[in-house]
Amino acid sequence: MGFDFEKLKVYKEALDLANEIYQITKQYPKEEVFGVTNQIRRAVMSIAQNIAEGSGRSKKEFRHFLNMARTSGYECIPLLEISRRQNYIDDGEFNSLYEKCDKLVRRINALKNSICEL
Repeated sequence: MGFDFEKLKVYKEALDLANEIYQITKQYPKEEVFGVTNQIRRAVMSIAQNIAEGSGRSKKEFRHFLNMARTSGYECIPLLEISRRQNYIDDGEFNSLYEKCDKLVRRINALKNSICEL
């Protein structure tokens, strides 16, 4: 049982990244709850959500949803940079999360390119 998108490695990696971001942002200052915390959580969750939603559509639409997932991955980068500059995360956390975002975006791109256009 289960949905086809749940078998995708890229989907699982998106959930792992979202989980990690959620854990790290729990330590952000309370005054950031409607700022950086909310923004980065929404961006990272959008990656997995767009993969899931797009998988149930036509190939052309799936490619579009993968574009949106990729864009959400890009959106995480400046939020991570601001988090580092505000000392909410250290350089090690920043570098690790940056690399995970980069890897995930490349995987999304590879999946998108593997889907034939109609």
